[in-house]
Amino acid sequence: MRTNAVARVAALIVGLEGAALVALVGWQIIALASGDTVSIESALALVVFTAVGAAIVIAFAVAIWRDLSWGRSGGIVTQVLILAVALGAGTGAYGHPSTGLLLAIPGIAGLVLLVIAVRDAGRRGGDSASG
Repeated sequence: MRTNAVARVAALIVGLEGAALVALVGWQIIALASGDTVSIESALALVVFTAVGAAIVIAFAVAIWRDLSWGRSGGIVTQVLILAVALGAGTGAYGHPSTGLLLAIPGIAGLVLLVIAVRDAGRRGGDSASG
């Protein structure tokens, strides 16, 4: 069924984004342990917030895979936030357009697939909105 395939690919993209956040947490912990931080308190807070964000994005991926509407909604918000980060990374005084583009590609792909999955779920009418 096309709908399940689209939602599954979207879930994989969101899951990979969550895995990237987990890798970022690891990198932050290594930087913290090696003393490559100015403020330990700020670095710890950033590690905690990034870890919470990673858990939430992974939860969205699992919910999308299970065809739950809250996962698709959260996934769409995640993609919009990724696109905002991509815009910031690609522009400005220290911006690198190639970095912005590398961030934007999965954000756009995930957003398009999630919108298609939402539309298809609405057509089916069997959407499990309550989870």
